[in-house]
This record gives sequence, C-alpha cells and structure tokens, in this order.
Amino acid sequence: MDDRRAKLERLRERGIDPFPHEFDGVTPIADVHAAHDGLEAGEETDAAYRIAGRIAARRGHGGAAFLDLVDRSGKLQVHAKRDALGEESFDTITSLDLGDLIGVDGTAFKSRRGELSLRASGWSLLAKSLRAPPEKFHGLEDVETRYRHRELDLIANEDVRELFILRTRVVRAIRRWLDERGFLEVETPILQPLYGGALARPFVTHYNALDRDFFLRIADELYLKRLIVGGLERVYEIGKDFRNEGLSPKHNPEFTMLEWYEAYADYEDIARRLEELIAHVAADVGYEGPIDFSPPWRRLTLREAIKETTDLDIEKDELPGEGTWAKRVDALLSKRVEPELVRPTFVFDYPKELSPFAKDHRSRPGLVERFECFAAGMEFANAFSELNDPDEQRARFEQQRADEAAGDEETQPYDEDYVRALEHGMPPTGGIGVGIDRLVMILSGRSSIREVVLFPAMRS
Repeated sequence: MDDRRAKLERLRERGIDPFPHEFDGVTPIADVHAAHDGLEAGEETDAAYRIAGRIAARRGHGGAAFLDLVDRSGKLQVHAKRDALGEESFDTITSLDLGDLIGVDGTAFKSRRGELSLRASGWSLLAKSLRAPPEKFHGLEDVETRYRHRELDLIANEDVRELFILRTRVVRAIRRWLDERGFLEVETPILQPLYGGALARPFVTHYNALDRDFFLRIADELYLKRLIVGGLERVYEIGKDFRNEGLSPKHNPEFTMLEWYEAYADYEDIARRLEELIAHVAADVGYEGPIDFSPPWRRLTLREAIKETTDLDIEKDELPGEGTWAKRVDALLSKRVEPELVRPTFVFDYPKELSPFAKDHRSRPGLVERFECFAAGMEFANAFSELNDPDEQRARFEQQRADEAAGDEETQPYDEDYVRALEHGMPPTGGIGVGIDRLVMILSGRSSIREVVLFPAMRS
C-alpha cells in the first residue's frame, strides 16, 4: 500500500488527477465483443471505441504492452504502444498497478493470436487503487472475506458478478410479467406501529418524534389486503422484510419478498399464476439447470406429502415431537419432507392453527386453503385463499393472543385496524408471498442464502 501511495503522489506531482470527475461516452466491453468477435486473426478495423474498467492483468516489454481491462460486462485486451501514445503516456500506463481504473480510446482489431483487442490511441486514469486486488484477480475463496467485503468478491470472481446480474434480471422479469397482467406495484410501510402478516418475531426500534416503539415489518400482507379493500383489486410489492430469527443457509434476517394479491381469486388461481410466472422467469433469464419448471407442477396435500416421505398418516397416527398436533405436523414437513421436494411441488391444505389469515377449507374441517411451494429441497412460496370474514379474523386474533399468553413467542398480534378494514368488505382474494432470495438460489444452483444476498448479516 505504501508503494501505491507513493505512485499516487508522483502522479499528482506530474499534474495527473488520480480521481477525475467524469469520463463520458463509455461503451460496455460486451458491446465491442458483440460487434467484432467475428474478425479473423490479425484483422484490423477503424471502429473507434471508448471503454473503461479495472486493470486485471498486464504483460509486455519494450515499446508495447498488453493490459486486460474488466468492466461489468466482460474483459477486453488493450494494446498500448510507445510510438502511438508517446513516451510519457506509455511509461505512465505501464507503471500503473493491478486494480487501477482507467479509460481507453482506441480501435478494435484481432491480434495474431486471435484475441479481440483495442489499439490504444489515448487513455485516462479514472481512480488510483490504493489496495492490491484480491489474489491478483485469480479468485477470492475465503468465505468470510467474500461476504464481509462483497466489493472484493465482485472484483475477483466473474461468476459472482454474473450471479447478481442474474438476480436483477429475475426481479425485472417478475415485474414485467405482473405489470402485463394488470397488477399495480405499490409501496407499503416498512416501519410499522404494529407488525403482522406472519408468525415471526420482529425487530423493534424507537420512534423518537412519537415517543413510541415501532417495528420493522415481517411481511407486507395486511397493508396490501387493505388496498384490496380499497378497490385496487390487483397489487404487488417487491421489498425488504425483517424477521428477528437465526442465521442458516436458508435464513437471513433481512430478506426480499414478492407479495401479490388478486381480488376474485382463490389459492388454486394463485397456484396457476405462480407456476406460469416462474416458468416465464426461468425462460427469460436463460435457466439451464436440472429442474423442469414447465407447468403443471406436482400437487399434493400436506397429508399426502408427509405420508409419502415418512409413512405417517397425520390424521390417524401418533406423531413424534413436542407441542400441538399442528406444530408436530409442521415439524415433520420442514424436517423430513421439505428436503426431499426437489422438483417444483405444491403442498396444499394446512392446519388452521398455523395459518391465521387463510380461509377455512371449503370441505375439510380443521384445515385452511393454503399452499406452500417447494423446489430444490426448500420452500420458496406461501399462499392463501385469504380470510375475509372480519368476525372470523377477530376470533383468529384472539386465539393468537391466547397462544402468546401460553408462551408462544411467534404469534400474530391483534390488529384492530386490519379488522376494521375487513368490516368494510374485502372481496374473495388470493394472495402469495414469494421469497426472492430463495428463488434466486434455486435458479442459480446456490445452496446458501448468503451467496445471493449482496451484503448478508454476519456475526461479529
């Protein structure tokens, strides 16, 4: 680092600004490749480009040098010659360090070895790197460093850059698909006076101006359904939720959710939409993995799914574990069944106790119209025929209050404002939450949520 700082001072002494304000007119490196990858070895062009990026490698001797320049879209070789740049400019560019950011003007050609290159006619220093890049761009493998310093991970590992570009494309494809079907993207409060919409513990913060505690939302659900009451009919939100829970390969306390709600639909309608959406997204981003997302997906009841994996009939057999029957059913699902569900699978019809916002099943007493969707051994979506009877919703809240008094830390608090909204009338509605992080895990073949979150939560 001392040597780099000394170079920084020498550049300033020579009147070179190591941190200029701008560099207009840059062409992405991928666009240069797209236009000229078909050139023959040794073929020249007069096509001029301005590119910019980080120096990833440098080689050469005498009056010529080759530098590999990397931007978000790819890598391009730059050919610098003393007689083209002039003595001082050539000496300066060849004295730069790996990791320095530069801009280059030049013309495209194919080297005799067949590598597309840019013959430099001029260049500018854009940012002097005062720290050496990780492992000279040959890869950064230490997991702790990769997650704590994602900027280094992105510099060093091309596949990581490609992963987060994929994530952006997934979200963009989801938005476009929903927009085209008449859904309105909305924004609901992240900081809430009362949390709700899921069975989870919240993060608490103090709102000084109001002198009261507020909560980071654990779900978007209750506010979005109030918009259905208000007549917006089809709404969705993609945003951050927060749950004060442990870290695991599938859990990060800050995560991204898609939730959408559709009036006049039930959970069967939502299931059909989900399989169509995910198949579309997989095709849109060019997914080529082992999972077939083509509809229709496999459908099982919760009872069938558990019996298939464990040979236990949840309606007839004594179930292992502790807690209520419903909690033992849930434990069997998460611990025994979920890891076995590799191809996309809907699991329908859950115990009412686990689902305070789902409508009673129309033909199965004690159950509600809810499904979860699984793929690659994990749950990534949860949907209901939404409960719209305000009196029943009030009774469910009372039960949650009783469960909390009995020691359950993950209950839904009583939300009187939500019940009042339902009393104005909410039409039959289907709703769903889709975990964006987990969906990206599935589409990218990653096994840890920390791989697909740019800056995951880390222990001290």
